[in-house]
Amino acid sequence: MPILILVLLVVLIANVGFWDTLQAIFGAIGVLILLAAVVAGLAASVGYWLYAKARSKF
Repeated sequence: MPILILVLLVVLIANVGFWDTLQAIFGAIGVLILLAAVVAGLAASVGYWLYAKARSKF
């Protein structure tokens, strides 16, 4: 599997250049980080909502 990733990187660099490939990799990592932040925020919001709902019952 790692050899496949290496071959894919070599093909990307050959096609679009090193800096464009690096920019695409950093962009993909950034999207994953932002997605994780949105999911964490959503989970925190739902957790707080459930906590407030349960607290108001008692």
